[in-house]
Amino acid sequence: MPPNRCSWATSDPAYFAYHDEEWGVPLHDDRRLFEMLVLEGAQAGLSWLTILKRRENYRRAFDGFDPQVVARYGDTEIARLLADAGIIRNRLKINSAVTNARAFLKVQEEFGSFDRYIWDFVGDRPVQNAWTRLDELPARTALSDTLSKDLKRRGFSFVGSTICYAHMQATGMVNDHLVSCFRHRAVQRVAE
Repeated sequence: MPPNRCSWATSDPAYFAYHDEEWGVPLHDDRRLFEMLVLEGAQAGLSWLTILKRRENYRRAFDGFDPQVVARYGDTEIARLLADAGIIRNRLKINSAVTNARAFLKVQEEFGSFDRYIWDFVGDRPVQNAWTRLDELPARTALSDTLSKDLKRRGFSFVGSTICYAHMQATGMVNDHLVSCFRHRAVQRVAE
């Protein structure tokens, strides 16, 4: 019998793997945090599954999400990305990834790491929610509003409150697995 998963993760094997192995697990690696920031921005207006299925293409196209490399992208690299059928070829989203890489490096310089900066918003401890139904999960919170405003102030783009909350969920800053999901307690234990 398959495990009881959050209901959003039941339609595709790519969702199964993402849900079971990554979503909600506290993430403290700067490069992966940058990756999730770019991917969440790319997802705006699209399904997460669309992005998941292109994730390896994004990793290839964006030099393994090395923010130091992406921050140096100019017209040539942007033209290459706009011609890459393996990613979402939206000029605003691509330009945003470059802008965000530059802002990301400034945050690293100021705080020592992006991890230190972003996890401070939750006091370095994941918020542990106890949702019983999918319709209880918020699309944004006061905390994601605060994060969004601060990121924008620091020069980031495509970081509205909804995108920030999705980033917080994805990187384990909040545990939004339903309490009936087999991952809820496992993710909670990782954070303890």
